Amino acid sequence: MSYRALDDMNFEDKRVLVRVDLNVPMEDGKVTDTTRIERVLPTIRDIAAADGKVILLAHFGRPKGERIPSMSLKPVVRPLSELLGLSVDFAEDCIGPEAQAAVEKMVPGSILLLENTRYHKGEEKNDPEFAKALAENGDIYVNGAFSAAHRAHASTEGLAHLLPTCAGHTMQAELDALSAALGEPKRPVLAVVGGAKISSKIDLLENLVAKVDMLVIGGGMANTFLAAKGVDVGKSLCEHDLTDTACRIMDKADKGGCEIVLPADAVIAREFAAHAGNEIVPLDGVPADAMILDVGPASIDTVKAKIDAAATLVWNGPLGAFEIEPFDAATVAVARHAASRTKDGKLLSVAGGGDTVATLNHAGVAQDFSYVSTAGGAFLEWLEGKVLPGVAALERG
Repeated sequence: MSYRALDDMNFEDKRVLVRVDLNVPMEDGKVTDTTRIERVLPTIRDIAAADGKVILLAHFGRPKGERIPSMSLKPVVRPLSELLGLSVDFAEDCIGPEAQAAVEKMVPGSILLLENTRYHKGEEKNDPEFAKALAENGDIYVNGAFSAAHRAHASTEGLAHLLPTCAGHTMQAELDALSAALGEPKRPVLAVVGGAKISSKIDLLENLVAKVDMLVIGGGMANTFLAAKGVDVGKSLCEHDLTDTACRIMDKADKGGCEIVLPADAVIAREFAAHAGNEIVPLDGVPADAMILDVGPASIDTVKAKIDAAATLVWNGPLGAFEIEPFDAATVAVARHAASRTKDGKLLSVAGGGDTVATLNHAGVAQDFSYVSTAGGAFLEWLEGKVLPGVAALERG
């Protein structure tokens, strides 16, 4: 796709509406994780340094058009200001007299955060009048929120049709990483997909088998594929009603030349609990009263070998019940191996969606992957091959 970046724009003395993701974890009115704030800092700094007037648009929670005090963005002002090392003002609304008055006071290089866009019903409806009201306070629109790009909302899609538009650094980084992973990747391409249920990732799997050379399936969803191949998975999490779907995906992969890699052995237990009694068994030896909670050492070795053979890796989801020890062992081992290959310059690794960020943080290697997306749903929809409205709106006509 073709789109403008920050370097293509002249921000001097311009009112710049910047859509960012500030939907951060909060407890008792205080931000508990500043990761998403940190990701938008370079875009804010660069526009401010270019003498633009930075006007931040963001949502928080799901107030559904109601002004709910606990979903105000005001508590974000202090950590944002501290991380920037710059003063940040706040307006009690994102449109109307209060927003307009705050914008009129701005000078080049100043920063203003407007109140939660979702306090207005027109935001999620992508109402043209609401989009126009937002646009009245800006001369340029910058979308730096890939994580919200799968929503056709006024601040993520509607604005792009009303003002000169470009991508912020975070948006550009996401698009570059995903293009490198699935657009025009270096081959062979390996995808590692884990998680609890196949039902939530049918579109993802069907799209990937048409694009990658190897697909490793782990987590609870692997059990559905194993059951489809006639393996007795005991009391393991398994969607038996979707074995036909699993067969369809495997058939599509076979016809497309994509190798599907399923577990060869398993770590089983009789209760889902930390440090539960467990043992390693071959797949034809899963007891009827036990459940598979992780893949075994033979499976780990196989996945490591596939990583060694790959030039590009796309990762989404854990290989086992990584949230409880010792059933995090396979996920940690494989993630660290991928990180090592990446650091050695032998692998381009892109990860994101769902539990993936937590998975890689747990393994202590998130910083060692080529790119880790915090976008969640937008990352998954991109991998599913869907058009993201916020991205499509950036394309040059």
